Amino acid sequence: MTVRESQAAWPSILFILVALCSSSSLTKAFVPPHISAVSPIMPDERMLTPVTPADVSLEIKDPVDETALSQAKAIIGELRPNGNGPVDGKKLLDVAKRLGDVPADHAGSYTISVEDCKAAFDGLTDTERNSLLNIHRRVKVFAEAQRKSVTDIEIDIPGGKAGHTVSPCRAAGCYAPGGRYPLPSSVIMTAVTARAAGCDTVILASPRPAPITLAAAHIAGADLFLCVGGAQAVASMAYGVGESEVGAAVPSCDVIVGPGNKWVTAAKSIVSGPCGIDMLAGPSEVLVVADETAKAEVVAADLIAQAEHDVVARAILLSNSQKIIDDVDAAVATQLACLPEPNQSTAREAFKQSFAVICDSVDECIAISDDIAPEHLEIQTKDAMAVGMKCKNYGGLFVGEHAAEVLGDYGAGPNHTLPTGGTGRYTGGLSVFNFLRIRTWMRVDDKQASQPMVDDSIVMARLEGLEGHARAAEARSTTVEPAYKKQNGGGN
Repeated sequence: MTVRESQAAWPSILFILVALCSSSSLTKAFVPPHISAVSPIMPDERMLTPVTPADVSLEIKDPVDETALSQAKAIIGELRPNGNGPVDGKKLLDVAKRLGDVPADHAGSYTISVEDCKAAFDGLTDTERNSLLNIHRRVKVFAEAQRKSVTDIEIDIPGGKAGHTVSPCRAAGCYAPGGRYPLPSSVIMTAVTARAAGCDTVILASPRPAPITLAAAHIAGADLFLCVGGAQAVASMAYGVGESEVGAAVPSCDVIVGPGNKWVTAAKSIVSGPCGIDMLAGPSEVLVVADETAKAEVVAADLIAQAEHDVVARAILLSNSQKIIDDVDAAVATQLACLPEPNQSTAREAFKQSFAVICDSVDECIAISDDIAPEHLEIQTKDAMAVGMKCKNYGGLFVGEHAAEVLGDYGAGPNHTLPTGGTGRYTGGLSVFNFLRIRTWMRVDDKQASQPMVDDSIVMARLEGLEGHARAAEARSTTVEPAYKKQNGGGN
């Protein structure tokens, strides 16, 4: 079994759920292995394991899988045998073949030409092409609006001016998953955002790219497409690839973004430092807050949509209505039964770690949601906007019955690359700001007017015990002779 073939159940966030079940036989039948049973549940099988608010506690886990980290280090070491410099192009192609990024008999390069990407776009049906163009347009409009929201500033300081400038990084590396399903939407979300930020060079990487993925790369304006994935793709974008007989040179990137499997996440943790990264992402998750006004079949459809992503995805329902929870659970079972394969099997596995919580009130739902800080948070209640505005921690917020999370996946405008595993407590999703540098500057034009600032700096430097700092400030003073002059007997 190759590295890529193995799938570890690797939650970046662990909910310690105490299921309510008194019978050990029922426990074995209906309760996932990571849930303990202490009191009765309903005798019928549930798709969403029922738990109480008190049974949900949060334990933040490292999103980097230790085994994947070790494997990623080995792959990167193989690609850079000297431990420095760019990735060896021939070794990259060898690894790509071994791990299934390209066919074993692949006679081409590790890159795909812009001409091939355009040909893939031209080969789409009119309907497919129009949808791709519409999604591109909406994402681009939103990203450009974000870029315009932050500008250069300048203020007065004693004797001069200070400010900041906003400028893009030089080169962006964008990763799009290519495993269970092709994700051209991730190509658009990452590459279009990098372009809107103003990056000069945009490099895309995705293993076994489908024609629709190549078409998305064309419309997003990617300069280079790497048909490799996993740790080898991240290393290639972080360190660059040297020119060789099997492929062109690939420039190193200043920042690498985009979702991926556990080897992508592990590799991003390794290269963080030499280049920037957006986040260390874990399994995808959705949380729906629903009251008695919610439509059970709509909520169920949204939970299934998230569960089909991956066997380690998580779908969570919080409600103050037991009837809604029961109706949603029944609707999930009904809708799952007619979902095609492999989607159905994937979603069924994901529902084994999914759950529902009956709460006393919508406010209690909000409090639990804030503790979890879900990647996607849907609000399907009366006064949904007011409820949503009370929520503090989440990656992306979807307000009301009609604002389906899948609309966010496919380009309503906001980015779908969002923080997982509780990290929404302190960060947000991918945006133009991941590609921007805000750099400050100051200048002094009037030496005399700057003296209050000089005097304060002298005092503070000596309070901190940094005599060299104090003397550097004294060198700008019009009232204090620098200490180094006193000690040297004066003079210029």
